[in-house]
Amino acid sequence: MAKPPPAEEEAAALRRRLRRLVATITAGGAGAEAFDEAAAALAALREAQVGGSRKGAPGEETRSANEAESVPAQFLCPISSKIMRDPVVVESGQTYDRRYIAEWFSAGNQMCPQTQQVLLNTTLVPNLLIRSLIAEWCTENGFALSPLENQEEDHTCNSEQRTFDEIFNKITSSSNSTERKQAIKGLRLLTKRSSEFRAVLEERPDSISQMTFARFSNPGLQNDPQVVEDMVTIILNFSLHDSNKKIIGDDPEAIPFLIWALKSGDMGSRSNSAAAIFTLSALDSNKEKIGELGAIEPLIDLLEHGSIIAKKDAASAIFNLCMLHENRSIATRGGIVDVAIRAIGDQSLVEEFLAILALLSSNYDMVELMIEFGGATCMLQAMRESECKRSKENAAVVLFSICMYNRAKLKEIETDENTNGSLASLAQNGTPRARRKAAAILEMMKKTKNMHMHNRHSSC
Repeated sequence: MAKPPPAEEEAAALRRRLRRLVATITAGGAGAEAFDEAAAALAALREAQVGGSRKGAPGEETRSANEAESVPAQFLCPISSKIMRDPVVVESGQTYDRRYIAEWFSAGNQMCPQTQQVLLNTTLVPNLLIRSLIAEWCTENGFALSPLENQEEDHTCNSEQRTFDEIFNKITSSSNSTERKQAIKGLRLLTKRSSEFRAVLEERPDSISQMTFARFSNPGLQNDPQVVEDMVTIILNFSLHDSNKKIIGDDPEAIPFLIWALKSGDMGSRSNSAAAIFTLSALDSNKEKIGELGAIEPLIDLLEHGSIIAKKDAASAIFNLCMLHENRSIATRGGIVDVAIRAIGDQSLVEEFLAILALLSSNYDMVELMIEFGGATCMLQAMRESECKRSKENAAVVLFSICMYNRAKLKEIETDENTNGSLASLAQNGTPRARRKAAAILEMMKKTKNMHMHNRHSSC
């Protein structure tokens, strides 16, 4: 490789010198001589770059003055005073370059170099925000990043994989239950904060099985409700990464563990289990597995007896699962129709329950149950009282199915319509689907009325 021209070597040396001086100044405690030396270095760098560009070959562009700016202090490792290649956060909240802080810990140091705080946990967590800001600054200022500063492998950085392996080794191998619990909590936080970290599961697809086995084999973890909630939430966080949905669905322990937590966990675990099942059920193959493994009945129980957040998670999961026809029968046997109609009557999660009933209303047996539990009256009430256009639409869909399967209900609906005019209003002002369903019901009522009048005239 050709040796750089002397002017370029001089400019590079001046830039390094200037960065060291600025780091010293921004750290505090620098004397006046440091400021003078920095000013002299900046002037020399300006002369070297601007002067060098004037002497260059014709057409050579003048280098941007931005290249002479100092690296922001927060981008420099406090140990090396160099721009950070792989910024990580330690327990004290301080950020360092992985290479230098790892060497610090390897030397037997157990405290933060900056705060002098004794650290109970030396896990290094990637600082993705600082890393992205460094990359942006380098691009804007013409500062070339070496491959190590911005390298990714198969959608996830080596640093994420290393951090995952460090934490996961504590979860599966540590003999200290407290350390295991801290590691599980740490993994929950990391999978929540970082989409890049969630992608690690693609490289470690058996991690969930190993984690659930570690809990089962350790009495200190097995009966701890916080550990269960943390592990459920880890699966939930992983499931948010699209390519992980199939990995988790194919894991022989993941869905059974979620269903166990859905039945036996505290409210936080049950709610997050329902949320995880909802995200996993985006795949049809997972819908089938989740239904077959018995998740729907405990979801219905949560829908009836859970907190408001848990009910919303359960409703979303049931709706998704019932997109698969086989799961609709399971949900009906589990009592979803009765639960939904009672909840709508109580003005609880009306939008969610109406969406579920509209999905089920294409099946005759399910519509019969809706009629048995007072579905016509409930749908008329929803059309009158709901302010949500989608809810009014779903109520009209269910009511239309009731009328199609049981024309005797038209008399009850006509009586309500004469008093409230809900269908006529919906036929004029509803969503396109709601207008069609409302108009169809009104037409059925009209035909039935005309038929009755004709029959009376014929009998006379």
